[in-house]
Amino acid sequence: MNNEYKHTKTTVSLINYHFVFCPRYRRKIFNIPGVEQRFKELVIAECAKCDIEILAMECHIDHVHMFLSVLPTMSIPIIMKQIKGATSLVLREEFKQLKSMPSLWTRSYFVSTAGNVSSETIKWYVDTQKTRP
Repeated sequence: MNNEYKHTKTTVSLINYHFVFCPRYRRKIFNIPGVEQRFKELVIAECAKCDIEILAMECHIDHVHMFLSVLPTMSIPIIMKQIKGATSLVLREEFKQLKSMPSLWTRSYFVSTAGNVSSETIKWYVDTQKTRP
């Protein structure tokens, strides 16, 4: 895996976060045909706008794993707000099964830095979500 340092005028950084979040009431939204693909498209577009690099992303039936590389100017809550906000409204408008939900995502999430385990381990964990029991 390529862990490249990010450079700005005043900083050099390597900040990788592993995020896990789920829909409200742990609903199995990714069983709905097309939701996973559209979610990924929206996340890719939003991350490109915010200068967030997606190292790995996978959706399981009722939760999402993302491994992201960010600049030090981005706080963790802002990252989650951007991603959840950019996907919630669009997905609820485009998929009739999600229209009745007042909000798509829970306010909670898990986040960890790549400090205790290597970045390769986190990437493997995210990439193998679909194949694990």
